[in-house]
Amino acid sequence: MARVNIDGKDYDLPEGQNLLHACLSEQLDLPYFCWHPAMGSVGSCRLCAVIQYRDEADDRGRLQMACMVNVEDGQRIAIGAAGREGPGAFAADFRSQVIEWLMENHPHDCPVCEEGGECHLQDMTVMAGHSMRRYRGMKRTWENQYLGPFVGHEMNRCITCYRCVRYYRDYAGGTDLDAFGSKSRMFFGRAEDGVLESEFAGNLVEVCPTGVFTDKPFSKVYTRKWDLQSAPSICPHCSVGCNTFPAERYGVLKRVHNRYHGEVNGYFLCDRGRYGSHFVNHDKRIRQAGVRAEDGVFEAPGRDAAVTAVAERLQDADVIGIGSPRASMGANFALRELVGAGNFCIGMADDEAATVNAMLGAYRGGGFKIPSLTDIENADAVLILGEDISNTAARMALAVRQAAHGVAFEMAKAARIPDWQDAGVRGHAQHAKSPLFIASVASTRIDDLAAATRYGDAIDLARAGFGIAHAIDSDYPPGALDAFVTSVAEALSGAEHPLVIAGSEAREPALVQAAANIARALGKKGKDAMLALVASESNSYGVALLGGSLSLENALERIAEGAVPVIVENDLHRRVPAGGPHLGRAIVLDYLETPTAETAAVVLPASTYAEQTGTFVNYETRAQRFYQVFEPTDEVAPSWRWISAIARALGRNDLDWADMDALTKACAASGDELAGLAEVAPGAGFRVAADSKIPRQPHRYSGRTAMRANVSV
Repeated sequence: MARVNIDGKDYDLPEGQNLLHACLSEQLDLPYFCWHPAMGSVGSCRLCAVIQYRDEADDRGRLQMACMVNVEDGQRIAIGAAGREGPGAFAADFRSQVIEWLMENHPHDCPVCEEGGECHLQDMTVMAGHSMRRYRGMKRTWENQYLGPFVGHEMNRCITCYRCVRYYRDYAGGTDLDAFGSKSRMFFGRAEDGVLESEFAGNLVEVCPTGVFTDKPFSKVYTRKWDLQSAPSICPHCSVGCNTFPAERYGVLKRVHNRYHGEVNGYFLCDRGRYGSHFVNHDKRIRQAGVRAEDGVFEAPGRDAAVTAVAERLQDADVIGIGSPRASMGANFALRELVGAGNFCIGMADDEAATVNAMLGAYRGGGFKIPSLTDIENADAVLILGEDISNTAARMALAVRQAAHGVAFEMAKAARIPDWQDAGVRGHAQHAKSPLFIASVASTRIDDLAAATRYGDAIDLARAGFGIAHAIDSDYPPGALDAFVTSVAEALSGAEHPLVIAGSEAREPALVQAAANIARALGKKGKDAMLALVASESNSYGVALLGGSLSLENALERIAEGAVPVIVENDLHRRVPAGGPHLGRAIVLDYLETPTAETAAVVLPASTYAEQTGTFVNYETRAQRFYQVFEPTDEVAPSWRWISAIARALGRNDLDWADMDALTKACAASGDELAGLAEVAPGAGFRVAADSKIPRQPHRYSGRTAMRANVSV
């Protein structure tokens, strides 16, 4: 730690850290635009000016940009504040002038700007002390571009901080957005109109400190930020388990924003996670319980009558339960308890279930570290074996991209360039990359990063994997031997933090075994070996940990023989060959009209992840709680509540869980590997500040009365 004097007060700050970062960590008011904690500093906005003194005798000092200064022991810094006399007055005045010239061309459109309510520019303008516009000349104007259905473009609001191109081009690897112009006329966009090609383009909305890049779907149903109610949640679209903030108004999901988690998604989401949740508002949502009449048409008899109809069909029948890797732990556990473990199927096709169970077996066997995304970013050699992570785990692909550029930081360290100095690090490294090898069935979106690629079918790739493990340690069984295998084995053996990634996309357990052999062989060599095994859906690992005796093939055979299936949040037509099973007697709990629901005897409307509290288990087997953002409408209810009601109608009181806490405790008590579920997050009784529940309305929330005026004033 370094002792630094700031405005006459001593602080202990991390030595070598960026001074702006250190000041913000101490909650000091120092405005900035271009700096971003994930992307470092370039010193382009000139807004974080401070006075740095040479020594105790220096009473004049010199102007420095805090984002370009290393924290060193014995430093004396003056920040000052707008309108105040003192050592930092010159720096404060300079910052006020900088924000004034940045605002010269900025439009007066705060009342209609989508950024209103969470605008970084507004905050920094107030902090820098600029409150009166003196400029009376003509403003610079631009013609906006069409950037696709998700990201809007309002170039007139730009303050030239360069965050957008630094993120899109340098961090996310996009090639179709850049900075154009000369002198004071800088344009940030594409060479011509067109859809942004990067699957991470939506992060421009959050990276931009003004309203240049906007969330188009949100703009169509716009609500001021202080009138959005949100809750901590987990992305339901893949097994990475990114942390999110879904936000709603009037019972409609309006948008999804990133929620920072230092070990998982950090500051960024993929576009599927950001824009893929509008199924919550879809026209094909199932809102009413439906019972199929004799003429084949669904009737809506009401909640209680539907539960009674289900109980009549299940009474004294051969009942099986089919869970789902997209349903929460609570929903799957409740169904397993209703039908019994011997009659429960986890709801995956048999080849996928075998692969996921092989993945769990590999994790249980140990001999390596299961990495978080932060660990993946720090890997110094990576092998991706048989998995297109840009499709199945996009946020992991972004982490691998950072790992490929990790050698730049090692080179910068040797050259004594601070790791936060973005331009210096990249300029010194030029195009150097850490070794990345990709062995896949087809080309992927990160092949441009790879030192070598290999394409083949799953068995061929598994042979290559076994060959790599054997080349590292001859105790492992042999496999293929060629130039690719040799180069991968050499690179992984030479790394300190090697990483192997595989998964269930190819549905081949041999690939998983080969990947595990490589990681264990590296571990035996004394390396900090890591193995990440990617599942296909948000709770694939969770439902596999619950387990069940029935395979999907056996379940379908019993259905054909007359068994009554209870299916939770699963469309079996996606998991079996063309034509699908005959499910005329099925009881289906789901939130969308799927082919499985359309052929069922009874359909019960289930809550989406935004309308309930539950738990997903991600690719690390990290259990994460998501919280209800808003109350479901009509007859919609969480699947586990429907199952509890069915159990009561059947005369069983052992499944009468009072709330989510009781269900979670019961699930945690059902197996040693599930014991930690109850400790994942606070229970329903937890309150935030001011006795507030977890779904939060901001303090400025303006609609508390108006929203219910038709019910009660």
